[in-house]
Parts: sequence; structure tokens; C-alpha cells
Amino acid sequence: MNVNDFFRQKNTVEEVSWRVAAASVRGRGHEKVGQLCQDAHFWEKLPEGILVAAVADGAGSANLGKVGAIVAAQTAVKTVRDRLAIPPLPNNDSEWRVLLNEALTVARTTVEAEAVACQLSARELATTLILVVATPSLVVAAQVGDGVAVASDQQGNLISLTTPQFGEYINETTFLVSPQALDTAQITLWQGKTAKIALLSDGLQMLALELDQGKPYAPFFSPLFHFVAQIQDETAAKDQLVSFLRSPRIAERTDDDLTLLLATLS
Repeated sequence: MNVNDFFRQKNTVEEVSWRVAAASVRGRGHEKVGQLCQDAHFWEKLPEGILVAAVADGAGSANLGKVGAIVAAQTAVKTVRDRLAIPPLPNNDSEWRVLLNEALTVARTTVEAEAVACQLSARELATTLILVVATPSLVVAAQVGDGVAVASDQQGNLISLTTPQFGEYINETTFLVSPQALDTAQITLWQGKTAKIALLSDGLQMLALELDQGKPYAPFFSPLFHFVAQIQDETAAKDQLVSFLRSPRIAERTDDDLTLLLATLS
């Protein structure tokens, strides 16, 4: 059954929707120097049980990295939203890839235009970008730079949608405005009965991944997915997520800005 067949038959089953909890907090490193949190996140819930979500991490060395992150995340999500409003949905891997490539391209162009408006080089708005489109039957993800996107199926199995993208050195990465960004972007499609997804910025990836293999670390994700499965009030869930990200057990492991977006299908 392809994606469009699924939605044509959907009127015979119970309506599905996503519950989302997301937060971005400033890391201790930026607090010490009085710098704002450079991370951003954005999402939209669309009809037919579709979620479009993005996480972006502005470069700490960029004067307006926060602005670049906001512009990139919002533009990518809205580009996908506008495309999916015009039937039919992408029907195969190639069509999804075209859509996500378009979203990355538009996000990059918009960030560059914002830099021109600010009379700055694009490098001053440098940011990473993770973009995910999730439906009840598949998840597609695109990523430029570091950070991680992970999915969980209905049996609780963790699926790596993306992996951190490093430069020549471990603390370097590719940014959306980098010359090679679109050519080296990760784009993946996973088909199966989706249950939960997580997007996180690089401040959490050392806690979220098995260091030797780079796979999702189950002891990190399992309680978070249990948490998001229980939420009833998204505002209250965001407050709890902020408390978690600011907790001593997280702060003692990383001083970077932190963003975590969790979603569960209900």
C-alpha cells in the first residue's frame, strides 16, 4: 500500500494526530559569556496525521546564528506544509527526496536573503538544520550538519533517521550556507508503523548516541518516549522538558545549547 492509498482508506479508521513537546534552552557556555541560545525549533501539525518538524543550531561563532536558525527552521517547515497542501502526496522515495531537497534549498536561500537584508555575509547566519516529515506509515528526514533524528516503531525499536555530520575535525560541522551543504545533505526515508520521533541538537548527541557505533542509546530515548506518550497538555509538557534540559544531570555532561523535540502519534 502506498502513502496515498493509506490516506484514501483513512476515513474508515479513527482519526490520528501528533502530540508534541519541544524546548530549546541556553547552555552554560553561552550563559557565562552572556550569549543567547542559538538553537531554534519549529513544527506544524497538518491534516491526515502529518507532522512537519525542524530543529536548527546556529553557529556559536556567527553573529546572528540564532536568526539563521529561526529562519531556517520556520522556512523549511512552511515550505513542506505548502507543498503538501497540493495533492497528491509524494508517492515514493524519489518524490520525497525532491520535496526535502526543495525545502533545504528554500531555507538556504531565505537565510542568505536575510543576511543581505542585515548587510552581513551569509556566514554570520550560519546554522545546521534537521527536517522531519512524519506520517502514520513513514518518516522522511533531511539533515545538514550535526544533531540527530530518531524514530521509534510501535514495538519500541529505535531507528536512526540521521547521524551527525562532522567536518575535518570532531568539533566542526557543515552549515546550511556552506558551499557543499546541499550536495552532502542526508535524506532518508523509513517506512513502517510510526509511533514516536525525536529531534535534538548537537548539545545532546553525546548523551543520545552510543559513542562506539553512533546508534541511538536506548537508556536515553526510552524514558523520553515514555514521557511523551503520557502527555495530555503540550504546554505543561514543554515546561517539564525545559526542567529536564536544565537539570544537573544534563548540565554536568554538556555546556552547549540544547534543543529536544519529541512527538508521539495518538
